[in-house]
Amino acid sequence: MTIRTRLMLVTVLAIAMTMAAWGWVQLQVFDNLLVEQQARRLDELADTVSTYYEYFPTRRGLSALDMTLKDHVQTDARLARIDLFAVEKGTIEFVAGAGRIAYDWPENTVAAAIETMKPQYLSINTEAGPALGLLYPDVSERDKSIHVVGMISFSQTRTEILGRAKILLLYSSVGLLLIIFIVLFVSYDWLIGRSLRTITKTIDEFQEGKYKHRIHLKRQDELGHLAAHFDDMAGEIEQVLARNLELTEHLENRVQEETLKVVQLQNQVNQLQQLTAMGYLTATLAHDLGTPLHSIAGLARLLLEREHWPADVNRKLELIVQQTQRLHTVIQNIRRVTRPPEPHFEAITVEDLLNETLPLVEPMIQNMNIDIQVQVPPDLPLLHVDRYRIQTALLNLIQNATEALSEKDKGVISVFAALDAVNKNIAISIGDNGPGIPLELLARIREPFFTTHTEEGLRGLGLAIVQDIVKIHSGHMEIDGKPGEGTTVSLYLPVYEQATGSKQ
Repeated sequence: MTIRTRLMLVTVLAIAMTMAAWGWVQLQVFDNLLVEQQARRLDELADTVSTYYEYFPTRRGLSALDMTLKDHVQTDARLARIDLFAVEKGTIEFVAGAGRIAYDWPENTVAAAIETMKPQYLSINTEAGPALGLLYPDVSERDKSIHVVGMISFSQTRTEILGRAKILLLYSSVGLLLIIFIVLFVSYDWLIGRSLRTITKTIDEFQEGKYKHRIHLKRQDELGHLAAHFDDMAGEIEQVLARNLELTEHLENRVQEETLKVVQLQNQVNQLQQLTAMGYLTATLAHDLGTPLHSIAGLARLLLEREHWPADVNRKLELIVQQTQRLHTVIQNIRRVTRPPEPHFEAITVEDLLNETLPLVEPMIQNMNIDIQVQVPPDLPLLHVDRYRIQTALLNLIQNATEALSEKDKGVISVFAALDAVNKNIAISIGDNGPGIPLELLARIREPFFTTHTEEGLRGLGLAIVQDIVKIHSGHMEIDGKPGEGTTVSLYLPVYEQATGSKQ
């Protein structure tokens, strides 16, 4: 059962009970007024009869009084009976009377009226219907005798009036209740229903997550206070949710940061383990290569002592001695595994660096259909690098490019340099027109020992070594490779700042 139904039932029931009580009171008051009016009329008539008897107590007067009473009863349909009693020597004697009905007055009632000398009213039920009786005692001023006038008046008219009044009250009450019911039904929506729907809709929207919605009910009653309290509560909840969301986002960011740190640390540990294993393996190989390397260097020096060599042969012998010396330095560094060697930085041009490096590539590509294209802008600033380590990095990159082009009919390796004046870097790039690098492998190719080749041997160390060399020079490496579009690896190395001297 809805509040509207309950409210209307309670209101109508309360009004009906109130109207019933009020109607009963009104009917009682109206009945008393009718009785008083009827009694007043009887009092006047009884006083007239008593006065007449007082002045004409003779036989002739009584005979005339009797005739008068009969005529009066006959002409007035409301009168049922008129009787006159006299008290003679303590006895109540009937003197005269006339009536439409026969009625015996109770002697005790007559005696009580004489004793109190006050009018006595009686409700009498006659054969003709309800009636009102009056015993009117009086004292004669002439002889001080007592007489009583008894009168009976029909109450049918009063009963009919009361009946009609009851019917009128019933109809008016039902009509008034119906009007009140209709007014309540119509006014409920204006007074309560519309505001309740607004409150309910806002609460439902709030439960759906629309926390910015408010009721904004401009009323000064209970519903207005309820809406105001809800708006205050919704505002506090919105603030709490905002703080919780902010805290959650902060915690998520912290978790992501810490997770990233853990992943980076784990990657560093894994890389360190791999590099450590690579170090042991490389140290063993360096030990085994030391003796033949000395032999190669000695033979090259002996050949240089001979004269009349062609210029290109003499240049190549010098490069052999130079590279064996570089390898000897590398072997010495590996043997001192407890502490890596300090890099030897020097100022060198990109052109000189490539002129020393590219001739070493010829044995790799002499039997392959690969063309090397070099583009170096003039007037590039000097580099501030360890030339031997950079040569190692470039050779590793070129070797990776030749391996990518091993199955291609016509391969092209591009070597080019560019100045990054903003960051004071020079980018040396090695590119090829090979098959490129799958996107899922692009993030892993720098890991030590990671390789896609299946043949046995030392694999997956080239880019790891290059990355370490670039880090030593405070530079960075970028790899751009897409499937079917080739691969380009760029080394960003610092320029030589003459104003501040060599970089340490």
